[in-house]
Amino acid sequence: MRQDRVLRIIHGMNARGGALLAALVLAVVLLACLGAPLYASAVGVDPFSSNIAGMTQRNEQSVDLMQPDDNPLHLGLTPIGPDWRFGPYMLGADSQGRDVAARVLYGGRSSLLISSCAALLCLCLAGTLGICAGYFGGWVDLLLSRLLDMLWAIPVYLFAISLSVVTVGHGLHLGPVTIGADNFLIPIGIIALVYVPYAARPLRARVLSLSRAEFVTAARGMGASDLRIVMREILPNLLPSMVVLAPLVMALCLLAESSLSFLSLGVQAPAASWGTIIQDGEGLLYTRPAVAIAPGLAIVVTVLCLNVLGNALRDHLDGRGQAG
Repeated sequence: MRQDRVLRIIHGMNARGGALLAALVLAVVLLACLGAPLYASAVGVDPFSSNIAGMTQRNEQSVDLMQPDDNPLHLGLTPIGPDWRFGPYMLGADSQGRDVAARVLYGGRSSLLISSCAALLCLCLAGTLGICAGYFGGWVDLLLSRLLDMLWAIPVYLFAISLSVVTVGHGLHLGPVTIGADNFLIPIGIIALVYVPYAARPLRARVLSLSRAEFVTAARGMGASDLRIVMREILPNLLPSMVVLAPLVMALCLLAESSLSFLSLGVQAPAASWGTIIQDGEGLLYTRPAVAIAPGLAIVVTVLCLNVLGNALRDHLDGRGQAG
C-alpha cells in the first residue's frame, strides 16, 4: 500500500510537471506569434511581398536571396538557406524570397486564431446539442443522436474538404450577407462543424448523468422550469467537461486547418498559415528543407502541448471527482 501511494505521488508530480511545461511552451509559442509584427519590423522584412530580386547581409557581405541552383543542369534558382542567427532570413527564404521565420510567426497567428475560434464554436454547438439530447431525451434525443451518427460516419477530412471546395471559389452567400473566400470565418465554421459529433457525444453522456442527479430531481420537485434547471444546474456542471475537451478539440482543429491550408482550401493568399507555408516549402524539401520543417515542427509542438494539457486537466478533474 505504501509503495502504491508513493508511485501515485510520483505520477502526480510528473503529470503536473508535464502540464506546467506544456503550458509554458504554449505561452512561448503564443507570445512569439503575437510578436510577429515586432520581429518583422526589427529585422526589416515584409513576409507577404515577393522579393526574388532582393539581397541581404551575410558575414558583412551583400548576398542575393535567390542563389544559382547547385544542380549540374542549373534548372533555376534556389532561395538562400538559414544561418541560425537572429536577424533577417535567419531561417532562410522561400521560393518567393520571403523571410521564412517571419512567415512562420505570422502563419502561427492565423493558425492559432482559426483553431481556437473553431474549437470554441465547436464546443458551443456540441454543448447545445448535448444538452438538448441528454436533458430532454425522447424523440429529441433520438433525432439528434441519429443526426450526429450520420455526421460521425463521414470521414472528417473528406467532410471538411467537401465543404471547403464549395466555398473556396466564390465564398459563402447567406441572403444579403456575403462572406469572401479569404475570410477566416469560412474555415472556422467548417472546421467547427466537422468536429461537433466528436465533442457532442461525451457531452451528451455527461448531461444524461447530470439529469438524473439528486439536485436536478430536487429542482424539478421545487417547480423549477426546464430553462432554469439547464442554466442553473446542468450547464455549470457541464463546463468542466467542456474545459477538458477544449485543448483536445483545439489540437484537432489545428491539424484540420493546416491540412486544408496545405491543400489551398483554408487560408487564402496573401495571408499565411502553417499549412500554406508547408505547401510553399514542398518543392524545396531537398534543397531548403527548413521552409517546410519549421512550420511542421511548430504544428507538432503545439498539438503535443495541447494534448498533454488536455490529459492533465482530465486527470485533475477525475481525481477531484474521486476525492469528492
